[in-house]
Amino acid sequence: MKRLLVDTLVITERNLIRLPRSPDLLLAFTVQPIMFVLLFVYVFGGAISTPGFTYVDFLIPGIIVQNIAFGGFVTAIGLNEDLSKGLIDRFRSLPMARPAVLAGRTLADVVTNLLSVIVLLITGFIIGFSFGTGIGEILAGLLLLMFFGYAFSWVFALLGLMVSSPESANSLGFIAVFPLTFISSAFVPVDSMPAALQWFADINPFTFMVDAMRSLWLGSPAGNSIWGAVAWTVAILVIFAPLAVGRYRSAAGT
Repeated sequence: MKRLLVDTLVITERNLIRLPRSPDLLLAFTVQPIMFVLLFVYVFGGAISTPGFTYVDFLIPGIIVQNIAFGGFVTAIGLNEDLSKGLIDRFRSLPMARPAVLAGRTLADVVTNLLSVIVLLITGFIIGFSFGTGIGEILAGLLLLMFFGYAFSWVFALLGLMVSSPESANSLGFIAVFPLTFISSAFVPVDSMPAALQWFADINPFTFMVDAMRSLWLGSPAGNSIWGAVAWTVAILVIFAPLAVGRYRSAAGT
């Protein structure tokens, strides 16, 4: 167990050290989220009715959840690159715990996700967002966000191990996750959608997560959104982590 922990931290450090040398990835965590916030607030915000909230307050939890879910694309691209370049074979030849490669990748995503949340919150504060709850609820929301992002990193880990190129990993992840974020309560109230889409949005994990964040950060009625978000996050982790590990063992020949 100690060996696994040490090896995981080493792989995590390796992945984080690479980020400053990849300006395009840093832009994805900083500039791109800011652009999304500004575009939605100042282009679409005036046309979208959000009873009980200003659009800025309504939007920030939703766009942070979207950004957190997409944070795992670095894991998908990185794993695919390591596999195609033979680096996974080199890891196999080292005296290291086998699960450390995936565990280190997904743990590094927690750090980058936290960076993107900070960037989005600062942007939100500048344009008028404010918390409506106490420090306990705010921290609980942040922990839930990190847990949700960590679970989705395993989804992207599986995608990265299934496709043939880093570009395909990024594209497939976008195709799989992007519709889920838009058919949810992230950007518009669910009751403004057609009936068929409302049905899907009501059971969408992103709707549970966004509603949970609005409850924890803005003080809106929670209903079953918080427990639903936790349940969905655990389900995603329980399903996709073993699948990713199994695919990794098959791809690495272990």
